[in-house]
Amino acid sequence: MRRLVAVVAASAVAVLTAHAQQTSLGDLRTTAESSGFKSTSSYDDVVRFMKAVDDASPIVFYTTYGTTTEGRALPLAVVGTGLTDASPAAVKATGKLRVHIQANVHAGEVEGKESAQILLRELALHQHDDWLRSIVFLISPIYNADGNEKIALTNRQRQNGPIDGEGTRANAQGLNINRDYMKLDTPEAKAFVRLINAYDPQVSYDLHTSDGSYHGYYLTYSPPLNPDTSPAILKIMTDEWFPYVTRDMKSKHGWDTFYYGNVATPRPPAPPGETPATPGRGGSGRGGRGQGAACSNVPAPEGVTREWRTFEHVPRFHNNYVGLRNRFALLSEAYAYATFEDRIKATTYFLDASLDFAAAHAAELKKAVEQADGETIAGTTLATSAKMKRGGLIDVLMGEVEPEPNPLNGGIMCRRKDVVHPEKMVEMRWFEPATTETVPAAYYVPAAATRAIELLKAHGIQMREAGAPMNVEGFRITADTAAQTFEGHTMRKLEGAWGGHVDSVAGATWLEVRTDQPLGRLAFYLLEPMSDDGLLAWNALDDQLKDGPKIYPILRRMK
Repeated sequence: MRRLVAVVAASAVAVLTAHAQQTSLGDLRTTAESSGFKSTSSYDDVVRFMKAVDDASPIVFYTTYGTTTEGRALPLAVVGTGLTDASPAAVKATGKLRVHIQANVHAGEVEGKESAQILLRELALHQHDDWLRSIVFLISPIYNADGNEKIALTNRQRQNGPIDGEGTRANAQGLNINRDYMKLDTPEAKAFVRLINAYDPQVSYDLHTSDGSYHGYYLTYSPPLNPDTSPAILKIMTDEWFPYVTRDMKSKHGWDTFYYGNVATPRPPAPPGETPATPGRGGSGRGGRGQGAACSNVPAPEGVTREWRTFEHVPRFHNNYVGLRNRFALLSEAYAYATFEDRIKATTYFLDASLDFAAAHAAELKKAVEQADGETIAGTTLATSAKMKRGGLIDVLMGEVEPEPNPLNGGIMCRRKDVVHPEKMVEMRWFEPATTETVPAAYYVPAAATRAIELLKAHGIQMREAGAPMNVEGFRITADTAAQTFEGHTMRKLEGAWGGHVDSVAGATWLEVRTDQPLGRLAFYLLEPMSDDGLLAWNALDDQLKDGPKIYPILRRMK
């Protein structure tokens, strides 16, 4: 009898404790929610929120994965059933689909940070237990923690809130972290590659806010854009995953979504005898507006068919980098001129729909990643640079905005009007190779190229020390130019061709990088001399080329 009483008492305590946790979590609010969507979370707010969820829930484990320039620890919540701790070993031991959700790489684009916290709370409240049966989550809501703390009313002023201001696009070094996934100049990007090398998520989200054209979508999205991405990854995203998200958000919420783009007006051809103007970013890149003055709605010029252009293909961007690692990457861009509250909702709805699909297709997604990792790319032709592919006509939903003063400083924000009208545009959502190269069986990197080797190791590229390489080719340089100055680098560009047997390799120490490894596509893009985003472009081989050699310092073996 005493044993029965003890068991009943223990059960009652457990129920009361669980109820207290539920009540505590149910009352927990993000800064955005508690301020009536006037403010966004500070770094300390996010850490307090995440630790509170961790304290209240047995399925949430709080940890950190790196440190910023200004000394802030980057917070990470590991969420899943059957976990013993937050370690990569514990996460992998679940056998579940590993999903990484990252937000706030640009700290003025803040709704992803708020939405990620809301998702963390909902998971702890058992609102998505169906997902947790097949998924384990890695949630990092505040990637650019230093930029987040530089809140000002004048940051992204045309964006519709939060009216109390938001952080900066760049990190504390003044660098754009979402251009750093190849060169790894920032502590944040270095922490990111350590995280994905350790946990190896099969799915990675990057949550953003658009600041481009006045379109009619509450949110736009993008898969990996580099043409070297495994077809096994892209086919599922374009044929199944994103169509499901679009249908789901429309049917449940009445909100339209589409592939990321900006409106561009084609330039007229130059008159005979004149040099054509050099194309600029215009509406073709993230941040290119394709608009007139602030909050003014510019219709298409009479008789002109405008273009719907995506952003760049290079793997310095998160989604393209993750794609070259044979993993699924989902970029979201909430519409900047919808209200702050609606942008959080749009991001949350996007997560809900896409995670519904991921949970239902977890086995299929894991199998596709396995297939991509096992693909033989040696002997195939891949791109070393790319150009935007011109497609046919598609219907793009355009919208309108109106000026709205910020009540705190009178600065003009743009506000979405509930007006949508379709416009026929030329589809320019994808890329095709501009220059190509045949993938070799292996590359050979001289041990003296310490900066290059350091970067390869940081990315997780497998390599081994080799003796004098046999049957190798060299790349004979015909031109060596500085392409542009960008992100603190004078980017370098080579021209030339592979060919000819190389004899002068004896006596040196070499590291062999084979392409029959899971990161073979990434290794190819890093090591090819004419790659537009590789080691050569980002000056990691400058010390090997300082005397102006005629042969690229890295050799290759075709078979």
